[in-house]
Amino acid sequence: MELKANNEIEYIKNILSSNIIENSFGDGNSICETAEVPIKHSFADQIYIRQMDLKKGHIIVGAVHNHLHAWFLLTGHVVINNNGEIVEHIAPCYTVSSPGSQRLIYALEDSIFVNVHKNPTNTENIKKLEKEIVSITIEDYNKKNNI
Repeated sequence: MELKANNEIEYIKNILSSNIIENSFGDGNSICETAEVPIKHSFADQIYIRQMDLKKGHIIVGAVHNHLHAWFLLTGHVVINNNGEIVEHIAPCYTVSSPGSQRLIYALEDSIFVNVHKNPTNTENIKKLEKEIVSITIEDYNKKNNI
């Protein structure tokens, strides 16, 4: 089934990419890499673990996830808009994220957010992994999945 862009997330992503809101990161056209939101990469056999450290007040628009995977909130308190569904999460907790999920995360407290992805080739090349596990837009997701 073809996914449609979530108008709420697209609207907010456009505002955030204009850099007029403090503590918002990313431009919506690439994976955000900034010292303000440190990312830690860890690996186990056929598993890629991506840890993101958020400060209170940070707003993050995530990429569209291509695969079923688990994520964990180890510490903190966040509100997440996941494809239009708004859910508050208080650590410690975890959930399973469906293919096509795109999250907008607002940190109510300093928080540690961890995604756990499959990595069948055991590569440690982050750019290669990102191309496999996420799409930047819903249109890219649909194209990758021949939808």
